[in-house]
Amino acid sequence: MEEIRLGTVGSGAIVHSILDNVKITDGIRLEAVYSRSGEKGRTLAAEYGADKVYTNLDEMMGDGEVNTVYIASPNLLHYEQAKKALEAGKNVICEKPFCTKAEQARELVSLAKEKHLFLADAVPAAFLPNFELLKKELPKIGRIRLVMGNFSQYSSRYDLLLRGEVPNVFNPQYAGGCLMDINFYNVYLNVALFGKPQDIVYFPNRYGKLADTSGILVMQYEDFVSEAAGAKDTWGVNSFQIEGEKGYIYLKGGSSRITEVQVATKTSEESFNLQEKENPWFYEVQNMTKLLLNGDYDTVYRGLDIMIDVVEVLESARKKAGIFFPGD
Repeated sequence: MEEIRLGTVGSGAIVHSILDNVKITDGIRLEAVYSRSGEKGRTLAAEYGADKVYTNLDEMMGDGEVNTVYIASPNLLHYEQAKKALEAGKNVICEKPFCTKAEQARELVSLAKEKHLFLADAVPAAFLPNFELLKKELPKIGRIRLVMGNFSQYSSRYDLLLRGEVPNVFNPQYAGGCLMDINFYNVYLNVALFGKPQDIVYFPNRYGKLADTSGILVMQYEDFVSEAAGAKDTWGVNSFQIEGEKGYIYLKGGSSRITEVQVATKTSEESFNLQEKENPWFYEVQNMTKLLLNGDYDTVYRGLDIMIDVVEVLESARKKAGIFFPGD
């Protein structure tokens, strides 16, 4: 692939975060925008220099100039839209959470491999230089015994919920909820570092019969226990700490940004940061672009193995907690 010509699905804040960095990255550009609202689509296209706006998704999938589709629609739509794009011969970059069910994720991976297409999981942490550094520093703290992550960020859409509205992010009909949104980052980092847990229990705070607005996920591993707290109805200090028998590692900025890696043992304290840019999407767009342009299918597909495990954890956790989505 000589150039990534992107077609976007969705027009939320995360799309702007990605496209802001597409503008400053060589080898990738916005080719077309899909939105159910023509007005929103035209506004987004004008801001980022695209000439094409579609209000019919099938028409964008038929655009031969679009070779990669970036999906950032409501969670429940990811599977259907990603499958449609792959069947149309497009590479796919999909926002978290990739799917709501593991069987869907495995189907999409199989389809991508069959058609020899890229299918990439858009998780900033996976592309951060400090993530690779973290993996190298882990042995210093010995056998891990406790992991504690917190990502709490008050959402303006929670205010809408309190006023009687039901935004998609809290609506189980669209696979919403805190676990599928902000707490995803804690789950992802656990699975990326340690694999799937042996057992999972999720304790959600729910707003009536709607999806969870906050909650704590407990993951039991063979040698340690991990706690992942997430909230869209509170705010706090976002952090991630890994405690071992010989020391601990503290991730400043939490699981989604990893702005600094602090390593403390009985004999030393060190701080590391390989990220000159504070914006995590800068590294995501830069590094994902390199993978696709270099044809590095092996690395991208390895990331999908992690993604499937993450989806399995999320699916099991929410169902055990009594949170069900359409199609369950």
